Formats: sequence, C-alpha cells, structure tokens
Amino acid sequence: MHVNFALLYCIVQLLYGCHSFSFIYFCDMQCTFQLSALKCLQNLNLSLSFLSTANNAIKTSKYNIFTFLPLNLFEQFRRLANAYFLFLLILQLIPQISSLPWFTTAVPLILVLSITGVKDASDDINRHKCDGQVNNRNVDVLMDGQLKNEKWMNVQVGNIVKLENNEFITADLLLLSSSEPLNLVYVETAELDGRSLGENPLLIPEVGGDYTDCFKLSSNYPVNCLELFADTDFCFSGEVRCEPPNNRLDKFKGTLTLNGERYALNNDKVLLRGCTLRNTEWCFGLVIFGGPDTKLMQNSGKSIFKRTSIDHLMNILVLCIFGFLASMCSILTIGNAIWETNEGSVFTMFLPREPGIDAPLSSFLIFWSYVIVLNTVVPISLYVSVEFIRLGNSFLIDWDRKMYYPKNDTPAQARTTTLNEELGQIKYIFSDKTGTLTQNIMTFNKCSINGKAYGEQKSGNYRVDFSWNNLADPKFSFHDHRLVEMVRSGNPETQEFFRLLSLCHTVMPEEKKEGELNYQAQSPDEGALVTAARNFGFVFRSRTPETITVVEMGKQVIYELLAILDFSNVRKRMSVIVRSPEGKLTLYCKGADTMIFERLHPSCNKLMEVTTNHLNVSDGLRTLALAYKDLDKTYMIDWKHRQHEASVAMEGREEKLDELYEEIEKDMMLLGATAVEDKLQDGVPQTIEQLAKADIKIWVLTGDKQETAENIGYSCNILRGEMKDVFVVSANTWSTANQDAQHNVLFKETNKQKKKKKKKPPCHEKLELLRTACMCQTVICCRVTPLQKAQVVQLVKKYKQAVTLAIGDGANDVSMIKVAHIGVGISGQEGMQAVLSSDYSFAQFRYLQRLLLVHGRWSYIRMCKFLGYFFYKNFTFTLVQFWYAFFCGFSAQTVYEDWFITFYNMVYTALPVLGMCLFDQDVNDRWSLYHPQLYAPGQKNQYFNKKAFVSCVMHSCYSSLILFFIPWASMHDTVRDDGKEIADYQSFALLAQTCLLIVVYTQLCLDTYYWTAVNHFFVWGSMVAYFSITLTMCSNGMFYMFTSSFPFIGTTRNSLNQPNVWLTIFLTFVLCILPVVAFRFIFIQLRPTINDKVKKHLGQHVKELPVPAPRRLRRRRSTRSGYAFSHSQGYGDLVTSRKFLMKRSTKRAPLFTQTDSSIFQNQPQHYRTIAEEAEESQGHSP
Repeated sequence: MHVNFALLYCIVQLLYGCHSFSFIYFCDMQCTFQLSALKCLQNLNLSLSFLSTANNAIKTSKYNIFTFLPLNLFEQFRRLANAYFLFLLILQLIPQISSLPWFTTAVPLILVLSITGVKDASDDINRHKCDGQVNNRNVDVLMDGQLKNEKWMNVQVGNIVKLENNEFITADLLLLSSSEPLNLVYVETAELDGRSLGENPLLIPEVGGDYTDCFKLSSNYPVNCLELFADTDFCFSGEVRCEPPNNRLDKFKGTLTLNGERYALNNDKVLLRGCTLRNTEWCFGLVIFGGPDTKLMQNSGKSIFKRTSIDHLMNILVLCIFGFLASMCSILTIGNAIWETNEGSVFTMFLPREPGIDAPLSSFLIFWSYVIVLNTVVPISLYVSVEFIRLGNSFLIDWDRKMYYPKNDTPAQARTTTLNEELGQIKYIFSDKTGTLTQNIMTFNKCSINGKAYGEQKSGNYRVDFSWNNLADPKFSFHDHRLVEMVRSGNPETQEFFRLLSLCHTVMPEEKKEGELNYQAQSPDEGALVTAARNFGFVFRSRTPETITVVEMGKQVIYELLAILDFSNVRKRMSVIVRSPEGKLTLYCKGADTMIFERLHPSCNKLMEVTTNHLNVSDGLRTLALAYKDLDKTYMIDWKHRQHEASVAMEGREEKLDELYEEIEKDMMLLGATAVEDKLQDGVPQTIEQLAKADIKIWVLTGDKQETAENIGYSCNILRGEMKDVFVVSANTWSTANQDAQHNVLFKETNKQKKKKKKKPPCHEKLELLRTACMCQTVICCRVTPLQKAQVVQLVKKYKQAVTLAIGDGANDVSMIKVAHIGVGISGQEGMQAVLSSDYSFAQFRYLQRLLLVHGRWSYIRMCKFLGYFFYKNFTFTLVQFWYAFFCGFSAQTVYEDWFITFYNMVYTALPVLGMCLFDQDVNDRWSLYHPQLYAPGQKNQYFNKKAFVSCVMHSCYSSLILFFIPWASMHDTVRDDGKEIADYQSFALLAQTCLLIVVYTQLCLDTYYWTAVNHFFVWGSMVAYFSITLTMCSNGMFYMFTSSFPFIGTTRNSLNQPNVWLTIFLTFVLCILPVVAFRFIFIQLRPTINDKVKKHLGQHVKELPVPAPRRLRRRRSTRSGYAFSHSQGYGDLVTSRKFLMKRSTKRAPLFTQTDSSIFQNQPQHYRTIAEEAEESQGHSP
C-alpha cells in the first residue's frame, strides 16, 4: 500500500523537570473548561483537577442490557401499525366487543415484536463490538514518572501519551517530542481527511530554538528513570488556552504560555485523532480534546434514522387504510342500527340481548367488533414480511461473489437491512475523488522533451530495463525505450529535463540501508516525478538546508541550494535556484502550463505550441510544464539581498516576495512537460458510463483544486468530449455564483424557464444555482470541506425530492454519507471511518454498478411486487367479510373459520410471497447490466405508487365480489348428490376460503417471472399445508379433544367430495384470473414498457449471453492542464530552515523497534471489464 506522509514539527520537548500545565477552553462568554496538570519536582507525581472534562471513550450503540427491552419496545410501538394492533388486542380482551379469539392478534404481534427485537439487538451488539475495539486499544500514558499502559477509554484531557510507529493517534494532541533527528513526525491522515498525507508543518521557531536543547531526551536516560532529573534546577510552567471543541478540521485557535512567553497555536501545531503515526519511532503528545470532543468525532455528525421512500409511502397508505377501515365499519354500523330497528326484535326470542344493551348501544359495540373483524386490511404480517425480504436481499448482497475483492479479501457488505429497495431509485450520486474514483497512486506515464513526446505504450512494447542503474526503483514501470536511449546517449535537453525533476522539489529522502531510498513527499505527484528522475539516472540522494546531493548517471554532484520559490495556490508553480559545482547559477521551475507559458522567452514560442499539442492529448493526466533560466552572478547577489529584506519585513511580506518571484521567473527557457497519472480504480470509466446510461447524475465533491478535479473528470468519463458546454462557477457567495452562471450557455435555458414562471415570486439565490446545476449532466465541486459536502447533499435532497447516494472512503466523507439517503463506504487505503458510518460497503468503486443496476433494481421490483400482491390478497380477504355482513344481519360474524383467519397471513400465504420476493428476477444480472435503461422505472417510482395502490384496491374489490357471490349463488338452495342439503354456514366458509387461496396463489404465479425449486416448494407446499391443516381441524379427533375450538367437524370431507364444489372453485378461478391475463396481454401489446421489450428480446435470444459493448475511447477536448501538486502551501521554508534541520546526535540510540515504511507502488494500470467472469467473454452481443 502506497502512503504519503505529512511532516509535523515538534513544538517543544516538555518531558522532564518541574513543570505545570493549565488548560483552558474559552468561548465568547465564560470559560467552559479548565484543568491543571502538576508534576512535583521530587517524585514527578501527576495531579489533575477538573472543572469539566470528558474521557476518551466513544459510544455509538443505542442500548445496554437494562435499557434494551423498554427502549426497543417503545421504539417499536412508535410505529403506527404496532400500536394499532396492540389496541386491537386490548379490544379483543373485552367480551362484549370481541368477535375473534385473542390469539388471532396476540400470536402475530408477539412474533413481529420478537423478530424485530432480535434484529435490533444484533445490530446493537455489532455497534458495541466496534466501540469496544476502539475504546480498548492500548496506549502508553506518562503517569507518576513512568509510562503506564492504559486503554484509550481511560485517557483524560491533560495526559501525556507516548505513541509509537504505526499507531493510531489516541486523541487530539499537542505534540511535545519525537524521535526524529529534525523533530519531525510523519503522519498518515487517511481516516481524517480522505487522503494519505497531511500538508502543514508543525512549527514554533522561537520555542524550538530556545527549548529543544533544554528538553532533549538523551539516550543515556531511559524513560522509566525520570527521577534522575529531579535534582536539576530547571523548572518551567505552561498554560494552554484554546477554543471549545468544534468540527473545523482546518482551523484551531489557541495560545501557549511558557515561562511568561505567549505563542500562537493553530491547526499546524496539533495531531488529530484519526491520523496514524508513520516512519517515526515514537513521539509524545499532550491530550487537548478527547473522545466525542475530538475533531474527528465532531465531524462524524449525528446518526440519522434513514427510511426509504416506500416506507414513507406505506405510512401514508396505512393512514388511508385506517380511514377506509373506519368508513367500512361506519357503513356496517349504520346497517346494524337499521337492521336492529327493523328486524332485530324478531330474533330476540332465541338471541336475547344482554341486560342494559339497547339497539343504539349494540350498534356502537358492533362498530368496534367490525374494527376487529376487518383488521386484516392492515395486516401486521406486512411489516414482518418486509423485514424478512429486506434481510434476505441483504444476504444476497453479502454473498455476491462478483462484488468480492480477492486482493484484500473484502466482500461487499450490507450494513443495514432497511434500505435495499432505495438502491433501485437513485437519481443523484455524490462521490469523493481521491481514494474513491482514484487509487491515490501516481505513476509517471508520459513526457514531452524539446518537442518530442515519450511514453506512448504500443503493442509489443516491453517494460524498460533499468538494470544499468543500481539505484533505480524496481517498482517503476515505463515502456518507451527511446527515452532511456536519449538519456544514456548524453542528450543535453533530456538530461537537463531530469536534472530539473531531481532538484526542483521539497521531497525528504530516507535511506535506511545503502541504496534503499524512500522518498517522503508532500504529495504523491512529487514522489512520482522524483522517482522517475531516479530511474532515468538522476537520483536525488540527500539534502541539507544549503545543498542538494544528486547522483547523475552514476556520478555524485552536490548543488548549492540558494533559494526555494515555494508553491502557493496563486502561483501554481515552484522554483529552486541552485549553483552547480562549476559555479553556474540556474533557476529551475515547474508548474501549471498556464503559468509557465506566460513567463517564457519569446524564442520558445514554437516549442510551446508543440508542447501544448502534447498536453492537449494527455487524456486527463495531471500535467506540469518545466522550464529553466541561467542567472547572472551579480544580479543574483542583488536579488538575494532584496529577497532577504522582503522575507523579514513585518508588513506586506507576501506581496514583496511575490514581486521578487515574478521578477526572476521571467524569460525562462522551456524544457518540456510531464504527465502523471492519478491511477483510477479498475473499471471506474466503464461504471460511470453505465450509470450515466441509467440516467443517474454523478456529482464529484472533492477537496482538490479545480484543474486536478477536471482532469480526473475527463479520465473517468464524468466529463466527456461531446460535452461542449463545460463551464466553471467560482465564487464565495450565492449572488456572485449566480452572476457567474449568467455567463454560461445553460443560463439561456434557465432564463426561458424563468419567463414561463413570471407570476411566481423569484426563487432564492441558492435555489437558482441549484436549478442550474441540476440541469447539467454532471457537476464537480472543488475545494469543499467535509461539512460543505454534507450541505451540498442536503440541498439536493431537500429541494429536488430525489433519492441520493453518497460514496466515499475517508473520514471527510462521513458527514455526506450520513446525510444522503444511501451511504456507501469504500474499504480501501483511506481507513475504515467511512465504512463504519455507511449503509453499504465494498472495496472498489466499480461494484457500485452491480449494487445499483442489479441488486438495487431487483430489490425495488421485489418490494413493489410484494406490496402490490400483499395489499391485493388482504383487501380481497377483508372485502369478502364486508360483503358477507349484508347477509348475516351485520352481526360481526366472520365468513371464515377462526383458525383460517389466524393462519392466512402467517402460514398459508407467507412463504409463497417470500419466495417470490427473495428470488424473483424480471431479467438476469447480465441483461440488467447490458440494459441500464431498465433502471429508469425505479427512479420514477412507477412500480408502486398511490395510483398503483388504487388499482390494487379496485382489483381486490372485483375479486372479492367474485369470491363471495359466486360461491354464495352456487351454494344457495343446492343439495348434495345424495339429495341432502349442503347450504350451511360451515360448508360455505370452507368453499369461500378455498376459492380465496387458489385465486391468490394463481395471482402470485402470474406475478412470478423467475421460478426456482424454492418457489415451487413454497407454493405447492403451502397449498398442501392448507388442505392438510383443514382436514385435521375438521376431523373427529380434534373435535373430541377441543370441542369449542374446532366446531367444523366433518365439513371438509363432506364438502370437497362434491363435484359442484369443485366446479364452483373452477368457475371462481376463471372469472378472477381471466380478466387479469387479458388486460396484461393487451397492455403489453399496446403500451410495452422497457422491461417488456427487454424480456421479449431475451425470449428471442435465450441462449445468447450479453457482453459489454467495447468501450469507445474518447479524446478529451483541449483544456489547460492543472498543477499536479496539492493545493496547500509548500515546504520551501521548511527545507531551507537551518534551525530545524539538525542532524541526529550520534549518541542518541533508538528507543523503539523500527518498522519499514510504505513506498510507492508504481505499477501499470490495467482496466478490468465490468463482466468479470470468463464465460462472459465467450458470449456475443445481441
């Protein structure tokens, strides 16, 4: 794994002697926090006093063993349906109201609560495990003059902790001491900011210069023998004042008061939790923020309970169903009042009323009785079935081998089970760049030297052999042999080109063994360029504040470093001025071509045109232009004097230095240009192309500068050559942003829309900008902070009413991952913080295509089928009871047998619908990827909406009429074949429920596209179970054992042996199913959907397997390339700082075991096709 590191300077080593610290957090009002840490001179005991502080423990779990049951039940009964069924259960316990046994509601309710509780407990146990893994990490804490091993959770603000190489930063620390000779600390910031480097040095020159010698740890005194220093007269006291905890990763305000002197503290002076110590044997730090107060946790945001759009729709529909239920009960109550008034007195002789109950009161009680009878219109099994379906589809994602990354042994993981169907409705994807689209691994791919282009890899080109160079990096790969030949032949322009790359940089070399060089670069770009120069014979070997040592073609040359003209975001270039051993003064400069070309000598115009053409066909690589200038000694002496005066000026220092830099960086001679590839992850361009075909808009939110993001946009097909209206909006306020938008082509179309809406009040400025952005095919937001990423996602989520997905791999992406409807974390080189906060995770961006176009679409279709079928079968079941009320005197008598009502949703129809919704596929995964347009119906929510629900209700009304009146008419005044009557309540109930089950089974079969052995087993097994259970419950044995519970003795065998019963079942079946088949056939012929067309095509080419169409390579349009470095201030001052670049004392022995550091993995990029199976390559495109 390739890792770049930050260089952090120690403030001061405050480890020994008598010292006192006081820490105060301040805000605009009162001091909110204070503690003091005192070390006695004699025994070095650490004494702490707290006004208010927090330990370093974090907590993301929701329950503990005592609060789980009450809190979980409270949360579950906040769901309207669960509370409704609890209310029904209470009603069923009232004898005057209950028309059904209590167990018909109690059993399903207990089952639902238990299953949901087990799932919630399992999820919270996993959260407890994750918290425990972090809180129980060990760290050395300086206590009582000794280092004691403590758990992270026990670390307090004010503790001094010791970190060793490759350890995570325990908390937000003020750095005190390190093992490095320059008092440096190399830190990997992957989990913190999504990149693998920090960019700012930690530096207080006054403190470092005055106190480093005083507090330097000598190897003669081990750490556990601090009492040896107790006899010294040295003593100091210090106080730290800083701002309260906040989520600003880039800002820190505070002051350090040391022996009466005050020093400013900013973000460059602290180590933040989430970083990892690299290539540093040890360091000591003072805990400033701990646990939830750290900037990492402050940026994590609050966990949002995410619900899908279908969940919200279901809530609305449930409320509508409640209204529908109340309407039916009211109608039947009115009917009961009329019937009791007109006909009820006739039946009082053998059905006397209870004392005190008259007709009005009886009607009131009947209302609640019908609420119980008709409660199946809102079945409780709906929710438990939804949980099962989501859980099953989550397992299918976890088990998908095509989303498994064998290199890191990382499978895809559905970290939530409640959002699967939302994956099939994504309209906007918000993606991080570094580590998500790219690997953050830079490779030197191409270059242009003196008008000649090198680096084109042609078929048959073998990798260049660098065995002639003993110091070459074996991992470096290049395929153009001409460049090596030019270097080795002594071509002056080529050698000057690589000499510039070996000198013009701020890389820090590390050579543990002879010839084993490891470069610590501010950015991976610089590391790649210096490594390229190294392999071509110009090896950067070492540096001091005054010199740079380079091995040129096997000969060591020491250059005197006179000045570094450092990089800044405005300059977009850096330069060095060196003196060769021969005394020749030369300025070497590299930077963005737009900046270099403006400062070239007129004689370079022709070469500049050729080089520009080479840059314009660089296919989105990160490019730099290189130039040099020979300097006169007299002029250099004068310029150096003026540069020194400007550097010590108290006012206008930066402006004066910029003027001097502009003066000397003129009339330069062009050498050429470099093209570095920020290697994309495998399959990123193909994935983005497929997602774009699915009408999914992709926005890239990155902290990088505009040029870098634009180049990556072209590389990965987010920006394409046919996009002619690419424009930039760069502003600090909404109003200026809208003014910028007015100058682009798209604003004309925006104005047209505004003219159509003259009557409406003008929109808010940010909404205008959002509307303009959403009209674009893609948007790239540059230089955004983690909080701004979340705000962009929230803006689109709120005002566009579209389903959003955020994907990232670093802690800087956590906020937007939590805000978006779906959060996806990539487990790569950027740590696990994004994965832990995500809903879904996998190892490579390319798996997003399969997650959405296959699993997401399938999950959405399955859930929509399930809801449509579930409402159909339950409305049909309930409406049959409604029609029966008109024939039973509105007495709340059920048309079905009690046990059939109990088992209908939980046994007879549960497994068949689960089988369909777990395994059904309209088309297979390969055709889903081959036709991304199949994804569009989910974005438009076409498969299940309010209109589809109304259609389902109408279908249920028709089916219920057939299922009630056909059996009723056939049983009316009919007789058995032996002449005896068959028209009794029990026989009619058996016939009605048998017809109902056969019809709903057939309807499910019509809705199933993909049949498996499991589907057959569930359908036929449920039907067999129904007849078996019915025969058992109507048997003599059950009647004799439980007479009151099983009164339908002999009904099954006496009814089902009659031909007219089976004829009635067949007639009912035909009348219910035939219209459905006819309607679907006509609809497919007249208005076929994209699914119908694909399925028809699939039927005609059933033996053909689709393969991805060959990707057409697109040349990006001509753009001005960007500066290939990080956008922060460079390390020029650091490199030339004589005070801090001090050699390590030879007496200083290493205290801790040294581990090898990561180096660049410069390997060629090989894109992988989306279809990874070998058999796919054998198929033919339809």
